[in-house]
Amino acid sequence: MSPRDPQADASRWLAQAENDLEFARHGLRLGFHAQTCFLSQQVAEKAAKAIHYRRGVRVVLGHSVDGLLEALGVEDAEVTELRAFAKQLDQHYVPARYPNALPGSVPFQAYTEEQAARAVEAATRILALAQRLVAAPGV
Repeated sequence: MSPRDPQADASRWLAQAENDLEFARHGLRLGFHAQTCFLSQQVAEKAAKAIHYRRGVRVVLGHSVDGLLEALGVEDAEVTELRAFAKQLDQHYVPARYPNALPGSVPFQAYTEEQAARAVEAATRILALAQRLVAAPGV
């Protein structure tokens, strides 16, 4: 088996997160609020996983953005602030997708433009952290 390249692994995850964020922004403009919220969660999840892969982790499991950031073991004000955004995004992982996840409603009717805009902003901030850390030498 060939050796893994942490930078290449991280770059793939980061590239997909960047592309997903672009699509989420289109969804926000077009009024697909539930889908935008879910996709924003996915952006942040992929960005957080990119950081782990850059650090040489071979397999990164889990879908909680907050859990992935916590597992980095980085204690600074920026990561602490981003964990609050991560917790917001984690709330969209299931309810934004499934018609039976919200009592008396379906996601496309329940999610608002404000929620979607906040989700895109949160994903953008977490992605920015990942971009910086993946590019940094010796993360």
